[in-house]
Amino acid sequence: MFRNDAYHPDHFNCSHCGKELTAEARELKGELYCLPCHDKMGVPICGACRRPIEGRVVNALGKRWHVEHFVCAKCEKPFLGHRHYEKKGLAYCETHYNQLFGDVCYNCSHVIEGDVVSALNKAWCVNCFSCSTCNSKLTLKNKFVEFDMKPVCKRCYERFPLELKKRLKKLSDLTSRKAQPKSVDVNAA
Repeated sequence: MFRNDAYHPDHFNCSHCGKELTAEARELKGELYCLPCHDKMGVPICGACRRPIEGRVVNALGKRWHVEHFVCAKCEKPFLGHRHYEKKGLAYCETHYNQLFGDVCYNCSHVIEGDVVSALNKAWCVNCFSCSTCNSKLTLKNKFVEFDMKPVCKRCYERFPLELKKRLKKLSDLTSRKAQPKSVDVNAA
């Protein structure tokens, strides 16, 4: 029996080489083939189910897939032609890629979808990157000062008390000196 059809063992043969077939027989365009002959015909094999692909083929991650078997590694929903994101040999939908590997905004704690502003050693949503004092939107082109690990626009900084600005300047100078390599006098004995 093969796919509900009864065969005499003598008639259950490979259409190409004539070898007697087993339950591992493969069908292609109405003809039956043994595995070696079928594999030689160049029919792609699905990376998920290991069965031949006779219809549309998805080429991704260095393998070939049935359209319905190329799925997100997290939710297992097929991409069906939609965009996928690759990480460590696996494919993810946009939602799960961002959840697992995306940047989280320092201000709102949400995964950042779209452009990321990197400032003050943190990641920010474009909409969340603003002055922590007056909430005016900032870009990396705006001049701002770090205060309490948050950005402060130039206008708000100018309104800070003089003593506070002096302390911030001194702190900034100290941290920049620590970041610079110390010079060593190679002639000193």
